[in-house]
Amino acid sequence: MKKIFFFLALFFCSSKINACDICGCGIGGNYIGILPDFHKHIIGLRYRLNSLRSHIGTNGSNTYLTTTEKYITTELWGGWNIGKKFRVMLSVPYGFNERNNLGTVKNKDGIGDISTMAYYQLVNKRSTTFRNNLMIQSLWIGGGIKLPTGKYSPEDKANTSQNTNLFQLGTASTDFNLNAMYDTRLQDGGFNISANYKMNTANKYNYRYGNKLNASAQWYYKFRVKKSVTLAPNLGLMYETAAKDHDNLIPVDMSGGFLIGGTIGLETTFKKISIGANLQRPWDQHLANGSVKANNRVMIHLSFML
Repeated sequence: MKKIFFFLALFFCSSKINACDICGCGIGGNYIGILPDFHKHIIGLRYRLNSLRSHIGTNGSNTYLTTTEKYITTELWGGWNIGKKFRVMLSVPYGFNERNNLGTVKNKDGIGDISTMAYYQLVNKRSTTFRNNLMIQSLWIGGGIKLPTGKYSPEDKANTSQNTNLFQLGTASTDFNLNAMYDTRLQDGGFNISANYKMNTANKYNYRYGNKLNASAQWYYKFRVKKSVTLAPNLGLMYETAAKDHDNLIPVDMSGGFLIGGTIGLETTFKKISIGANLQRPWDQHLANGSVKANNRVMIHLSFML
């Protein structure tokens, strides 16, 4: 147990965080909630709805420059367990972006950046407490790569000293991820911690979305209805942080910051079908020097265990 918490402490306190679009819109936002408990293979669809307001005035007021941006992502994803210790996951997103300024609407849609992850199960422990309750602990660690498959429009990053560079389908860069997922459960009640550290490289236009940290902690309880149906409501916290983006090695003022929020959701499993949804609500945030405000986010998924 001490080794587990020592590892997590090292992960959460890792080196200086260098930045990227942390608003969770477009090419940002990695929160996916609690993954379905699969033992072999799984394939599914995820739907995400994120939005924000940029160029906000004092105390969050609207100005003639204030723009509302909406990002919808439909995502095909899958996971494959290889033996008892290894897991491979793949995600293929398709985005629908919308920007509205004083009634002038701009849209773009297309495939996003495909990413793949490989995990190793460092801990898989089952024990019985003094009251004969079953306790299960699991720790997965992994790494992966994000490919530049989504379209990046350099004209949308023009004048980044006054505009955020979020309205993109992809980053045009090859980026790398480090992940850790820890879960402990006593009978039907559990606690889940996950963290993702994303290391970005500069694209061919010399723009670099900096590194980004996402972390979440969630409490859940499984209610078993009859023999084949399980309901698992969950409640948790999320944290995102980043520094500045860089354009031709120059820090971009309209980037970086932090966001702290709460999450609430429900996971339902019927035989080999899993359906889940969650709401993420920002509590405190300071994005792009206060000129950007992220709104509530919604994620829904439908998964099939094969």
